[in-house]
Amino acid sequence: MKSSITALPELFVRPEFVLDPQRADTAEIQRPLSLAESLYRHGWLRKIVILLVLAVVWEVYGRWLNNALLFPSFLDTVQAFWAGISSGVLLERAAVSMQTLLIGYGLGIALATLLTTIAISSRIGTDFLETLTSMFNPLPAIALLPLALIWFGLGTGSIIFVIVHSVLWAVALNTHSGFRGVSNTLRMVGQNYGLKRFSLVGAILIPAAFPSILTGLKVGWAFAWRTLIAAELVFGVSSGSGGLGWYIFENRNQLETANVFAGLFFVIIIGLFVENFIFATIEKRTIRRWGMQH
Repeated sequence: MKSSITALPELFVRPEFVLDPQRADTAEIQRPLSLAESLYRHGWLRKIVILLVLAVVWEVYGRWLNNALLFPSFLDTVQAFWAGISSGVLLERAAVSMQTLLIGYGLGIALATLLTTIAISSRIGTDFLETLTSMFNPLPAIALLPLALIWFGLGTGSIIFVIVHSVLWAVALNTHSGFRGVSNTLRMVGQNYGLKRFSLVGAILIPAAFPSILTGLKVGWAFAWRTLIAAELVFGVSSGSGGLGWYIFENRNQLETANVFAGLFFVIIIGLFVENFIFATIEKRTIRRWGMQH
């Protein structure tokens, strides 16, 4: 029997390509960055440029308006700010505000941690947190100030109460959303190691949900800061003492507009410092180091 043998085709030999290191596109990739490109890579420098541009616009508009009572220029505001710092008045008022803010902020975080831990442990706890968040999160903190005055009187107790309200729901909502976004695989890994409730939250859920938690802390800080200033503006004069909000209110009554802008300027500086140094440092040493954010 004659067998038919099909001839095998010749093996295809792929030609080798050798990359010439002297090609134009490779040389373009290896080109060193110019000074402008090197500077542009620094985020802090870009932000400083933005602030300088805003300061120039402020100064130009103030000079064009030429009405210091209505809108002082940037240089007039800086002079008033430096005078307040030199006399110690601004630093004293800022210390009062920061002390009150940190107490309320810390209590709000503690209560948010407790509520989210309860919510993640049971379905009734989840329903409880979602119901409270739906009820109280849309409610402005400053709207509770009249009740706070009745319950706690004139003083820091009322301010701390409205600060806790402004912080609690923002932190709890973001933390709970982060916990719910944790994969079931990580949860089962923790349960296989015998972790339950508080230990599971501390060892598994908090590290995995930390980007959402940090976002909640940022939002809570912003809410607490503006609620504090607003509360001091409302009844700082009645309590006989106050922080930066009372400083702004007092100078507004005296028609010292430059000092009013200086107080607002100090509020902005504190906000920039907290956002770009404290929270940025936490973010860099946690979620960026862990590869959870680019």
